[in-house]
Amino acid sequence: MSTDNFEITPIGFISTPFKQKFGIPRQSGIAGSAIGKIQIAKPFNDINAFRGLEKFSHIWLTFCFHLHRDKAWSPLIRPPRLGGNEKIGVFASRSTFRPNNLGQSVVSLKKIERVKNDIWLTVGGIDLLDQTPIVDIKPYIPYADSIPYAEAGYASKPPKVCDKTEFSELAQKQLISISKKYPDIATLIHQLLSQDPRPAYKDKEDDREYTMSLYDFDVRWQWNLKFNFVVSITDAVKR
Repeated sequence: MSTDNFEITPIGFISTPFKQKFGIPRQSGIAGSAIGKIQIAKPFNDINAFRGLEKFSHIWLTFCFHLHRDKAWSPLIRPPRLGGNEKIGVFASRSTFRPNNLGQSVVSLKKIERVKNDIWLTVGGIDLLDQTPIVDIKPYIPYADSIPYAEAGYASKPPKVCDKTEFSELAQKQLISISKKYPDIATLIHQLLSQDPRPAYKDKEDDREYTMSLYDFDVRWQWNLKFNFVVSITDAVKR
């Protein structure tokens, strides 16, 4: 068995609303309003490489967890779905701390554009940090990729969601101007908060205000058992 190392070159980089890890959807497809744009890098920016892809509604993205490249992986991890209390094997999880730092996501394909010498793919339902390196793209093929009778262990059911999000008077006023540039931001905030992005051990109501970075803004919010309450949406503070 060969133990040679393999070198992987990114074929592009994705721009997303998520400037930090906290608040990113734990799975792709959960937040349909989360839109990203992939700029294809040279020498892969040949429009012929994408011929026929426009006929597919969804694609697979293979990417690198680039912030973890220099961090050690562990054979056991604590998945959020188990409350962060129970350990399972890394290969039985979707942990970002993996031996080769690779991940996969299914996203919707909105548009393929050629702008001068640049190729851009607009995708939706993303769960990727801004500037994540993309290492491969493949079409999603329903008859082969969808397995309705598959068993999913500890993740056999969707996580509970909070379907109601309320905005303070201040946040509503701030949305008026922000929505001119980001018309779907209120919907996106609701989709993100409905999944309760707090740390896994925070499984009960608390009074703390949390902050997540979205586009160029800091979204401050509180979570309770009945609804999410957005306190404010202000210009992001550099961290």
